[in-house]
Amino acid sequence: MTTTETSRTAGGVGASPLRPDGRLKVTGQFAYASDLWHEDMCWGVTVRSPHPHARIVGIDTAAALAVPGVRAVLTAVDVPGLNATGLEHLDTPALAEDVVRYQGEPVALVAAEDPETARRAAARVEVTYEVLPALTDPRRALDDDAPQVHAGGNLVREMHIRRGQDDPTAPVVVALDFEVGMQDQAFLGPESGLAVPDGEGGLDLYVATQWLHVDQQQVCRVLGLPPERTRLHLAGVGGAFGGREDLSMHVHAALLALHTGRPVKMSYSREESFFGHVHRHPAWLRYEFGAEHDGRLVYAKADILFDGGAYASSTPAVVGNGGTLGLGPYAIPNVRVDARGVYTNNPTCGAMRGFGCVQAAFAHEALMDELADTLGIDRVEIRARNGMREGDRNITGQLIDSAAPVAELIRTVADLPLPPARDETGADLRDLPGGVSNTTHGEGVVRGVGYAVTYKNVGFSEGFDDHSTARVRLELTGDEPLVTVHTAAAEVGQGLVTVEQQICRTELGVEHVVVHPKDTTVGSGGSTSASRQTYVTGGAVKAACEAVRTGVLARAEGRLGRSDLRLEGDKIVGADGEVLAGLADVLADGAVEETVEWRHRPTYPIDPETGQGDAHVQYAFSAHRAVVDVDVELGLVKVVALDTAQDVGKAINPDAVVGQIQGGSAQGMGLALMEEVVVTDGHVRNPSFTDYLIPTILDMPPMQVEVLEYADPHAPYGVRGVGEPPTISSGPAVAAAVRAATGKALRRVPLRPEYLTGT
Repeated sequence: MTTTETSRTAGGVGASPLRPDGRLKVTGQFAYASDLWHEDMCWGVTVRSPHPHARIVGIDTAAALAVPGVRAVLTAVDVPGLNATGLEHLDTPALAEDVVRYQGEPVALVAAEDPETARRAAARVEVTYEVLPALTDPRRALDDDAPQVHAGGNLVREMHIRRGQDDPTAPVVVALDFEVGMQDQAFLGPESGLAVPDGEGGLDLYVATQWLHVDQQQVCRVLGLPPERTRLHLAGVGGAFGGREDLSMHVHAALLALHTGRPVKMSYSREESFFGHVHRHPAWLRYEFGAEHDGRLVYAKADILFDGGAYASSTPAVVGNGGTLGLGPYAIPNVRVDARGVYTNNPTCGAMRGFGCVQAAFAHEALMDELADTLGIDRVEIRARNGMREGDRNITGQLIDSAAPVAELIRTVADLPLPPARDETGADLRDLPGGVSNTTHGEGVVRGVGYAVTYKNVGFSEGFDDHSTARVRLELTGDEPLVTVHTAAAEVGQGLVTVEQQICRTELGVEHVVVHPKDTTVGSGGSTSASRQTYVTGGAVKAACEAVRTGVLARAEGRLGRSDLRLEGDKIVGADGEVLAGLADVLADGAVEETVEWRHRPTYPIDPETGQGDAHVQYAFSAHRAVVDVDVELGLVKVVALDTAQDVGKAINPDAVVGQIQGGSAQGMGLALMEEVVVTDGHVRNPSFTDYLIPTILDMPPMQVEVLEYADPHAPYGVRGVGEPPTISSGPAVAAAVRAATGKALRRVPLRPEYLTGT
């Protein structure tokens, strides 16, 4: 489908119009959640546990309440409703009641007239703990003598996938163990929000989040209030990447606001943010591939263990993704996969961009390289030879019923021009590992090239009722038609507000489109995760626009007495193209408004014994090539190039697509080289951006981005989710390039300097 076929206006589908919030953001005028303000507000602060596992013997709030300016100190006994939250399992208390299960778990809340007073009072809340044995090694979680994090045991979920022969053999066998560290979403805007009581026992909560309606459900449950009395509004979001799917300060601010009868703002510091949201699951992976001498895979085995931390969060779904997608985008006739997620007393882990596939990709791509080297086959060719194609079935037996251009993607990146050879004389220090720290002038620097190809499901899976709601209103403002689009789908920086406008322009031919503020007064938009919003909320907006167009034409047919009408821009025309009326004439009788709840094709739970079933609605494929220079004496890495090709189905906004691919690639590169939440005996050692490192503009290399558009016939406009695949394939490509440069196996990421030096 070409741009000219889908766009009715210059800013429609296939174009790259400016973001409606873009100018405000680049000029510093955009209001983020941390900018929220109310004239009469108090400030809230959380008291957190210093222990990864302990029994709460007592809490004394008297000293805190005696601090001048303190308006409330709350503990679990002050929770009016059910003291339990959670996305899939209600296992997370709003405030710890008897036991704390991870360092940083909320125990009490303080509200005061200013943040400094609130912090001083919080320091005076005296909590007496009885320290308990902590389970911090997930590999011990299922041992008989392991400490029990929860009464029901330490297993969150396990999945077993069996396909083909029970005990296949192959002439060539390779195997490895791999470990992936804990990554943080590292969004730049820490958790913040404002709860405003309405004076009638309810409240309005303004918060940066990914899923307004699920937040609302959890807040209502804790407050003991119905949804109509607990209204949520999306505040400005400074990044998310999965870390805002779970509650953070939401219910705490609400509790304090209802208790004090005043607005309460809570805003985390960077250090508290590390304790206040979930992280990417660390993983331990054991893989084995069997292949013919020509490189074609005969079988694959995988055993995957995810550390879920103290509470379930998204661990069940991460296990589902890690299991069903854990062998990569390859056609494999015989499969045995076991995936588990367990509780520990480490920080809770949940959603992060790539969602279970990132960890697995490091292992299966490293093993594909080893297989290629063992057989003497080119690393690109072995991937192309085994890559899925449309019409194949994946490891759960699901038919791949749209494009799966694995071979084309990996060959496309391989054919892109390589960066020029390093200048051995007079090299700019900024182009070398270590940069201006002047650690090398080129001596000891070795170049390496690596490849990876991966895939990711789009949307929610395994039978989840994945839908979105859109309300579209077409009316006159003066003499001009105006469209207002209202969804609860969170804009977290990815550009959904622009996409909503583009779809309205394309479907209704009206240039002026206003995006209504996101809130819970319209039906759920689902979560801004799983690369789903352009597909699902885009589908809802498209369907609502179509319903509005039908309403406009029905009104015109009544006025004109004709049934052969169509809407073209601001004109009503007949079958022969004759202009019969203006859109403004039809709208003079009043606005046309429609609300539509839209669903994609259903998915189904997989068989609990065999792991077979149609678990996912869509797949998106990507490939990366990384070029690195490694100082093998100091273990420093400079990524010279990070090139990629990705099938996006249809680029609704081409510039935004490239931006998503670049950003996702940066996060994957970060995990490969530097990003890790270091946890020792249940304690986080680096809760700051001083010690938790993320790639900067100086770390990111030039990127050649090739966008393929093979439309998915089952999706609106043929779209595929874009945001997650680049995070999955970029990291393994970087790791492969470093392996190529150093000659070392490197079976753990991030790749610390000490892994790269010595023999």
